[in-house]
Amino acid sequence: MRPNSSPTRRKNKTSSSSTRTRPTTSIGSFSDPPSATSLVDRELLTEELSLFESLQISSNPNPNPRSFPYSVKQQCWEKAEKIKGRDPERWRRDPLGNTIFRKLVGCPGCLCHDYDHIIPYSKGGQSTLENCQVLQATVNRSKGNRTELSRSDLIQKSAYCRVSGRDMDLLELSAYGNVRRAQDSGGCKIQ
Repeated sequence: MRPNSSPTRRKNKTSSSSTRTRPTTSIGSFSDPPSATSLVDRELLTEELSLFESLQISSNPNPNPRSFPYSVKQQCWEKAEKIKGRDPERWRRDPLGNTIFRKLVGCPGCLCHDYDHIIPYSKGGQSTLENCQVLQATVNRSKGNRTELSRSDLIQKSAYCRVSGRDMDLLELSAYGNVRRAQDSGGCKIQ
């Protein structure tokens, strides 16, 4: 162990003979001829700038995007079946009867959902409210772009899980920090 000594600071020793001076140049001129690397750098920079100059923001966006616009997703959620006693902003049922939770989108779990094209996009389906349904993600992935699957085939592809009211409460509590019931929950009302 070192003896306790006061920390010393290193001082910069500068003398008039050891100071460096930078050559003064006027803007746009060089005191020395440019090196080969600076010429290459300048050429690359000029090439990159020309690429950016040719970019344009499209004034005519794709009228039929592959994914649903946010407003259509909101309306599609509203269109799905409500679960009695649960907050409809958080819980719904898909057309096959699977319970889905709004916060779980695109994951493979049994409560997860996707916004599905009823008529697949690859077969000319539009990204509109009429062609949108909230569907359990597992079912949507197994459906793919097939239209010939029957309702019973899709039900067999559902990821079944039994979710109790307590499980739903815990999910809500972890995702939102509180539990909200629907107005029609049938519970006691304090007057």
